Amino acid sequence: MGKLGKKARKFAKKNLQSVLKRQRKVKTFFKKKASKRDEKAQVEDSDGEREEKYCGRNNEVEDFKDISLDAVFDEDDSDMDGDDSDSDGYLSEDTSCSYNGETRIENHLEEYNGDGDLSVQKKEIHLELAKKMKRLNNLKAKDPEFAKFLESNKEHLQTLRDEENYSDEEESDEDGRESTNEMGKLNSSTVDSLCKLVKEQNNVPAFVRLLNGYRAACHYGSESPTIVEDSHTFSKILTFMFHEADNIFRKILGISESNDRKEAILELKNTSKWKTLKPIVKSYLRSTLFLLNEVTDSRILAFALTRLRASIVFFAAFPLLLGRLIKISVHLWATGKGTLSACSLLIIKDVANVFNSNCFETCMIKAYKAFIDHCKFVEPILFKHRQFLKSSFIELCSQDLQKAYNKAMVSIQQLAKILQLGLRTKKKEAVKKICSWQYANCVDLWVAFISLNIRDYELQPLLYTIIQIINGVAVLFPGPRYMPLRVKCVQWLNALSESSGVFIPITSLVLDILEYKIGKESSKPGKDFSFSSAVKLPKHWLKSRNFQDECVFSAIELLAVHFAQWSYHISFPDLATIPLIYLRKFHELTTIESLRRVVKRFIDQVEQNIEFVRKKRDEVTFSPNDQQSAESFLQLEKSGGNAPFTKYYTSVIEKAGSRNLVMNGKIRCASI
Repeated sequence: MGKLGKKARKFAKKNLQSVLKRQRKVKTFFKKKASKRDEKAQVEDSDGEREEKYCGRNNEVEDFKDISLDAVFDEDDSDMDGDDSDSDGYLSEDTSCSYNGETRIENHLEEYNGDGDLSVQKKEIHLELAKKMKRLNNLKAKDPEFAKFLESNKEHLQTLRDEENYSDEEESDEDGRESTNEMGKLNSSTVDSLCKLVKEQNNVPAFVRLLNGYRAACHYGSESPTIVEDSHTFSKILTFMFHEADNIFRKILGISESNDRKEAILELKNTSKWKTLKPIVKSYLRSTLFLLNEVTDSRILAFALTRLRASIVFFAAFPLLLGRLIKISVHLWATGKGTLSACSLLIIKDVANVFNSNCFETCMIKAYKAFIDHCKFVEPILFKHRQFLKSSFIELCSQDLQKAYNKAMVSIQQLAKILQLGLRTKKKEAVKKICSWQYANCVDLWVAFISLNIRDYELQPLLYTIIQIINGVAVLFPGPRYMPLRVKCVQWLNALSESSGVFIPITSLVLDILEYKIGKESSKPGKDFSFSSAVKLPKHWLKSRNFQDECVFSAIELLAVHFAQWSYHISFPDLATIPLIYLRKFHELTTIESLRRVVKRFIDQVEQNIEFVRKKRDEVTFSPNDQQSAESFLQLEKSGGNAPFTKYYTSVIEKAGSRNLVMNGKIRCASI
């Protein structure tokens, strides 16, 4: 029998039963060998794990530092910002140039991506390239040494490609761009005449020259040489472009000023008007973003943002520039102050509204991360700005409650995970991460979000989870040095209870504050200390009279807020019984007269309200099982605010300013 040919041998190798049977035997043999080695490795791994446990190592604790409050959003954060490889040079001022494309590469890509415009030749080239790539991949798989050779020479190949691309860009610049050496200087009189031509005649070449001047003005100081002659010319160009650019774009494209739909741009994408105007619009947007990224004057930034806001719809054609706009706007929103921060917020809200879907998520995630980064440390002078960031973030979330709910749930679950690890390990790293302004402000943010929306939307899962987190934080930090954090926990619970109408018990947490042991009292009062800007007290404060006063005032205030919410409820006498017993005992043991007066007044007001509710309760004819009647009990009196405790609580609120302790935008009171 003659020797089999190459094709026959290949067929026999793939299909004959005897060959397949022999291959299966070989595979089984090697699998058995490998299983013994794997078994040995598993034994070694298990020994290593036992040794690790014996040595007392805890991987959870070691990795605790790596747990970030915003790490859960890393996967969802679709970063729209990227490297925009198009040339950012000057536009050609040649009137014969039609601006049909910005670079040759872009034109080729657009032609290639069109379904109906592909020529037979391009299809053949594409197929040939696909075949060669497949062969190359097969060769890499068969010959590992060749793959290593390609990897080692990768940098050299990339350098050659960069040089080739650079030469191509130079050629494309010659086609559609001009260098500063070929353009004349722009002075004040030249700019005036160009502006007149654009306004009166809609002269496109004049507008292109002004746009080049605008680009030079935006890069003023960062590039040399420049076509802008002086600072006066610089100001004229910026002012004209900010005021007129958007109107000119809309006139040429036939888009009304009130049309802010992204579809208006996407529908024009294949028209000759848009192909002519695209590089001009892109140059304006890129130059403006560059200016926003470089300028430090808040007035210029606010003005530029205000004018750019009118042109947001044009970003629909430039996803990379849209991502850059979101990034810059969020940064200015978080770091700016006053008008600048407000203007940035309007940009963020408009982007989320116009581009919705993924853009809303991107805006929300970036804003949340910026909020977390800027609330690590709290200074009294920055308190108002932090409150603005919180309220504006909640306002942004209200644009799409369903997506905001999903992100809130993910963030709250991350807070719960960090707290769970802290409760289980109680290590220094865990305590430090939870007892921080960053963690507290995240809880505060979601408490405010839930409180604002729970009446209109089903947010019960968020409510119950955040209540558990707050109670867990209060349990984890019971000591007197953490009294500010405990007070904040009770304030959060009061806010959630008031907004949701759900009864949340806080009495035990408040009465614990009155049990704090005061150290040997110092003859001098404690040093000045801002209670509102701390989550943990300094040790010297625990021995001061100020600390004792703060404990009593805080407890009375928190109970007053809690009782005011339920002062018209049919169960108020039962609710107030145990706190009154404890407060009477505290009143008897306290020797400081000023504190005795505060506690005695509170007791008297609560007793009056108990008597008021009890009298009304004795007059009712419905049974305790009638839930609907019980809920409507004293609703008429509540609307009139006639209960004795309501008047007392109103007087307490009026004295709140001197304490300067704030929660959810309300001034916290304790000087009673």
